[in-house]
This record gives sequence, C-alpha cells and structure tokens, in this order.
Amino acid sequence: MNVQEEKDMEMASRIEMDEDNDNRGSMWDLDQKLDQPMDEEAGRLRNMYKEKKSSALLLLRLAFQSLGVVYGDLGTSPLYVFYNTFPGKIEDPEDVVGALSLIIYSLTLIPLLKYVFVVCKANDNGQGGTFALYSLLCRHAKIKTIPNQHRTDEELTTYSRSTFHEQSFAAKTKRWLERHVSRKNALLILVLVGTCMVIGDGILTPAISVLSAAGGIKVDHPGMSNGVVVVVAVVILVGLFSLQHYGTDKVSWLFAPIVLVWFLVIGGIGIYNIWKYDSSVLKAFSPVYIYRYFRRGGKDGWTSLGGIMLSITGTEALFADLSHFPVAAVQLAFTVVVFPCLLLAYSGQAAYLMSNRDHVVDAFYRSIPDSIYWPVFIIATAAAIVASQATITATFSIIKQALALGCFPRVKVVHTSKKFLGQIYVPDINWILMILCIAVTAGFKNQNQIGNAYGTAVVIVMLVTTLLMTLIMILVWRCHWILVLLFTGLSLVVECTYFSAVLFKVDQGGWVPLVIAAAFLLIMYVWHYGTLKRYEFEMHSKVSMAWILGLGPSLGLVRVPGIGLVYTELASGVPHIFSHFITNLPAIHSVVVFVCVKYLPVYTVPEEERFLVKRIGPKNFHMFRCVARYGYKDLHKKDDEFEKKLFDSLFLFVRLESMMEGCSDSDEYSLYGQQTERSREGLLNNNGNGNTITSYADTTISSVDSIVPVKSPMQGSMTVRSSEHVSSQTETDELEFLNSCRDAGVVHILGNTVVRARRESRFYKKIAIDYVYAFLRKICREHSVIFNVPHESLLNVGQVNVPSSKPRWYVYPMVNVKKAVAVRLDTVAKSEKLSDQRHDRNQARQCKPDGTNGGEDRPVKAGKKPRLPSH
Repeated sequence: MNVQEEKDMEMASRIEMDEDNDNRGSMWDLDQKLDQPMDEEAGRLRNMYKEKKSSALLLLRLAFQSLGVVYGDLGTSPLYVFYNTFPGKIEDPEDVVGALSLIIYSLTLIPLLKYVFVVCKANDNGQGGTFALYSLLCRHAKIKTIPNQHRTDEELTTYSRSTFHEQSFAAKTKRWLERHVSRKNALLILVLVGTCMVIGDGILTPAISVLSAAGGIKVDHPGMSNGVVVVVAVVILVGLFSLQHYGTDKVSWLFAPIVLVWFLVIGGIGIYNIWKYDSSVLKAFSPVYIYRYFRRGGKDGWTSLGGIMLSITGTEALFADLSHFPVAAVQLAFTVVVFPCLLLAYSGQAAYLMSNRDHVVDAFYRSIPDSIYWPVFIIATAAAIVASQATITATFSIIKQALALGCFPRVKVVHTSKKFLGQIYVPDINWILMILCIAVTAGFKNQNQIGNAYGTAVVIVMLVTTLLMTLIMILVWRCHWILVLLFTGLSLVVECTYFSAVLFKVDQGGWVPLVIAAAFLLIMYVWHYGTLKRYEFEMHSKVSMAWILGLGPSLGLVRVPGIGLVYTELASGVPHIFSHFITNLPAIHSVVVFVCVKYLPVYTVPEEERFLVKRIGPKNFHMFRCVARYGYKDLHKKDDEFEKKLFDSLFLFVRLESMMEGCSDSDEYSLYGQQTERSREGLLNNNGNGNTITSYADTTISSVDSIVPVKSPMQGSMTVRSSEHVSSQTETDELEFLNSCRDAGVVHILGNTVVRARRESRFYKKIAIDYVYAFLRKICREHSVIFNVPHESLLNVGQVNVPSSKPRWYVYPMVNVKKAVAVRLDTVAKSEKLSDQRHDRNQARQCKPDGTNGGEDRPVKAGKKPRLPSH
C-alpha cells in the first residue's frame, strides 16, 4: 500500500467519523487532484475508437455501414470518367490503356495512400474535414483570429494538445505562425477556400451523378432527346432536396446495402468485360504506359487529366464524413471492397472501349450486358442519389462548423435525428443548393462541362488539405522534417499536375466552382471580419470594476425582483452595453447574470464541463458571470433546458463558495500547497476587492481565482463543520434569495452591436462593412432565435460602433417586458415610499399604449455625451 492510498483511507475514515458524530453528511474529497478524473475521462474518449478495434465483428459491421456514408461519391465516378477524359472519338486504342494506367495510379496515390492511411489519422477525435484540421491547429498554436479563449478552456477533457521543446522545429513553426496577424489571416482564408470548394462539391456532385445516371434512359432509347434526360434529372434533384427536412435516419439503413450491391455489380461487370473483350488492358498496371500516353498525346493528353481526376472525386468527402466511423473501419472497407471493385470497373470499361471506341460517350451503360441492363440502371440511379445525399449532408455539417467558429452568418440548423447529432438539416442552405444545382444541370445539359467544373473544385480542396496536413505533421504529430517534406512534395507534385490540367478548362465550365466559391468566400470572410471588429470594440470598451463598485450594491437603481440574463460575447469583464442599460432604465433585477455562449475549437464539450461560473463584485451585488462553452458538433439545447442547467451551475457555485469560505487549514487541504492557500485568501477577501471565483460542475481546479468541486465519493448532501454555521446560514439565505428571484421571473437581455466603417476607411471596407455585413446581419437569424428565448421575456439593448467617433447608443424597446418592469417598480416604490422626483421619473418612462415610451428609448444624438465612465 503506497502513501497516497494510506491518505485516501485516512480521509475516508475521517469523513465517516464526521458523518457519524455530527450527522452532517460527507465532506468533499478535495484531496484528489484535477488530472485524475480528467485523465480517466480523456483516456476513455481517446481510446473510444481503439476499443472498437477489439471486436472483429463490430469492425466488419462498421466497415459495412461506412460504405453508404463515406464511399457513395467515389463509387459513382465510373459513370462519367471515360466520357470526360475522351469527349470525342478515341483515336488510338493505346490511349485507353494509358488513361487506365493513370486512373489506377491516381486511385493508389491519392485515396489509398494519402487519405485512407495518412489524412484520416489526422482526425479531431473522429471528426474529419477542413475545419477539424483547423481546430487541431488552433489548439496547438494561437492562430485563432477571435481571441475569446481563456486558460481554463485548455483544461477541458477534449482540449487535447501537446507541448513543444523550445528549440524544436515545431516550436519554431508555432512562433512563426503566431508572430504576424497576416499569417493567421492567410491560414484562415486557406481554410475558408477549402470550405467553399466543399460547398461547391455539394452543388456539382448531385448534378453530375444524377445526370449521368439518368443518361441510361437515352442509351436504351437512342431517339430520345437530351432535354428529356435533363428533365428527369431535374425532377430527381427536386425530390432529393425536398425530402431533406425529413432527415436520413429512417432510410439510412438502406444506404450501405445499395452501395455494397453497386460496388459488387460494377466489379462483376468489369470482370465480365475483361474476359469477353480484351484482357490485355491489365498491362496498364505498368507505369510505362503513362509515359507513352503523354508522349503520344501532347497537350491533349495533358488536358485530359481533368477527366482522369474525376476518378478520385469523393475522396475529400471520405475524410469529411469520418465522424461516425473509426479509421480502421474506413480503411477496411476501402481496401477490401471499394478499391478492388473500382479497379475492376475501370478495367472492364477500358476493355470494352478497346473494341468499341465510338461508344465512349455512354461507356458505362453500353458495357452492361443486355440481360441485366435495367436492374443495373435502377441500382445506378439509387447509388447516385445516395452519393448526392452524402455530399449534401457533408455540406450541412461543414456549414454548421463554420457557423460555430464565427465564419458564417447565423442560419437555422435542425437536427433530424435523436440518435445521431451529425445528421442535421439547414433549410436556407438546402434551397440555395437546390437552385444552384438545378441551374448547373439545366444550364450545361451535358456531363463534360459539369465534369470540368467538378474537377476544378476537387483539386483545390485537395491542395488545401495538403497544406493543412503539412502543419498538422509539424505541430501535432511532430514528425521529422524529412517525412514532412516527403509527404508534402509527393502530394503537391501529383495535385499540382492535375491543377495545371484543369486550368485549361476554366473557360469550359471550370469557372462555375470558382464563382460559387468566390461568392461564399466573400460572405464568410466579411462575416468573420465584422464579427472580429465587433468583438474588439466590446473588448476595448468594457466597463471598469471601479465604476461598478462605485455604484454601490443597488447599482444606483431600484433592484426589482427577478433575474436578468444579460447575453454578451465577452467571456470576461462587464460589457459596455450594461452601463447603457442601467443609465437609461430606472431599475435593474435583483440578480444579474452575464451569459456568454462561445464555441471552442473542439468537436464537443462534455456536459459536466460546459458551464463556467464566476462572481462579479461583492456578494451583496448579486452579479455573476456564466460562460457556456460548446464544440462545433454540439447541439445548443432548448431554452428551458439551458436555463435549468445554468441555474444548477449557479446554485452549485454558491454552495462551493460558502463551503470554501468556512474551511480551515487542516490536513485535508495540505496537498494543494501555497497556491490553494492564496486561493482561499483571495476568496475570503473577495467582498473587499471584487475578485472573481471560478466554478466548474464536476472538476477541481486549484488556482488563485478559482474553486472547483469533484464528484463526492458518497452521494450525500454537502455540509460543513459546526464552526461554519454562519457560512452555512449565509449560503442558505443566498440560495433562498436566488430561488425567490427565479420564481419572480427571468428576463433575457440581449446586446446587439451595429458596426459602421470609419469615414476615412477605404471604399472596399465601407462596402464590406456598411453594406455586405449590414445586409447579412439583417437577413440572418436573431440571437433570440438562436438561443430559443421566449419573446415575452426578451429585452434587446443595442449600440452603434463607429470607430472614428464616440459611440452612439440606441435601445430596441420590448413593450411587454418594460410594462412588467414598470409594474414591479411601482410596487417597490410604494413599499419603500420613494420620493416624488423618483416617482415622476418612473411615470415619464412608463410605456404608452401605442407601443412607445415617451421618447426615453429614442437614440441618443451624436453630439450628446453619454453618461459612461472614461476608459
């Protein structure tokens, strides 16, 4: 038995003795350290995917399920690759062999080696995609452009990161990235470009997949016009997008069987065609034929790489849709089913084209045996729909990630499944995708130009992933620079080759994803820039604690019953808008809680670590701060549940604060050393200097300004020793006071800041801020809707930020709330016999029946100096 175990047993016996003698319940086991429960939880999360590897049957089942989600897009490429590679007639049969050799080695180098065995390992606790890579980088280097993170955020279970040696290559790279803001912005723009290209994939994948599948009708009926095929494709697309709001939970179990049957069918047809037509195409496994292809084709052979590249479309979706499956399942499904079936399918089509060079336009459908033509057509159409569904869902997910990290306007996000939080539906984006997808399908009317556009989007996403993976290998994996150079060099050689080829086809349809990406990039970057400037303004205009303390416990107003939840983007300090609120209204609630909802660069925040509570000022001020932290995959709960958890955390904080004030310097707290004693001293002196105290729900932190509980080993109620009756009584009184205020009513006070460009700003900044950003703010969802705040308990307070002049203030009046405040104020005035002057002031601010309030809520004129403290 070691020393720690002896201390634990001694502590347990002391707790039992206290419970038996004083009948007060169990004491909190503060002897435990913070990293013990955290390490256990973190180890459980990190090993979650390793545990799945232990069961072979479970791994096989997950690999089977991954086929329907991950590989739908990649599996439908055989429908259109050869047509886009040879838009006209094939002149030389050897060109088919050379193209097949390029397809074989493209599938081997990019999806198999790069993505399945390297990039998929760079997931963020199972989450894949561009923003997952960016989140990993943000945790290992201070490159996030909005500086709203706190040191306590790094202590989250899911906030895993590694440390560097001061002279290591990783540390030098980290310092290089953090040194200049321009480098952080360049990295953010790179991530946004990749995101916008993924959104372009969500438009082009349904268009080319469904149009190619519907083209099988024309093969069996040669006299049918191309317009009929387009109409059929458009009808399928409208039905596909119209059914998105139902979610895929009820029909997703069909996806994996459909895609598995599809792969087996195209693989079987490939074997049949190789045996029937020309088995010599198997010599394409020799890379010599790639050299001969380029030497014989010249510039035409080089530009045909744009069609060859379509064979690896869907590879980025493979990484983006990784969230529900372990890496081992994805690797198993690709190596056992997807990769060999695709090689057989392309080889079979090449064998058919060796004997039928005129059938390159409909190579896939013409290579199908007549006896199974229509069953294969149905399976192909179903596979195209599944591929489109997976891409659309991936687009919704990446929009939500961008929204959480402040890079996209606030839009409605609907979770369509109670089992899987990853299955979401974004109505606004869905209809935008549908309109653009139909426009692309009806506008181009053929696969060739859509294929050119598709290839441009795919290759740019791959280049972005390569550059981000280079930083991941340096900062996260800390690989040797030779390995980093080898991976980056090989990837860039292959992808830059494809990129140079698609540049020749920009005028043949390749401009479509560039225009779409430019539009989304403008929206995302302007929104992020405006959000950043608004946050910086609020940070620089925070109200000083000296001014708050100078107002006294009543804040210079009448404190009416109730709790006011003041929403702010600041995770520290009192927002400037609060001083405007108490300047323009005659009363404030008895309890004020500043609520900050912020998203961290992690995929999820555990429920027990979500809320961070602090006290602002002395106890008799009854002011608190609560920071609610979410990851980019988390679901913001409904208002009732959010309120309940917030108040539970607030009440728990009050209990812990009272308990720690009454504790003595006994052996139970000796392990924390000098740091805990400083924390207790700061807590005991809190009423005098306005220090704050931090509280998590189920963790323990020993720092100068924080107190954190751990889960008690016994499920009894918290009690203190007999010498702490005064502290216990204070705790009881404050809890009763908080409960009575909660019963009196809760009012949600939202602060809105309107940003205006300075007069001397450049014209493009004025356009971006005054018009684009203002328009996006006008059409996007309000904070009250995002937070599910009831309208009857909502009060909006706003401010105009004009950096070149003093702030101009205004108030959005909510009549029903102000009437309620006025009624409460009148009651308090009678009970306390307020003076006639105060009574006249209240009557002047009373709301009128027509919805106005006598001019008290009109904007303050630009020349009028607001009654605010100087900073």
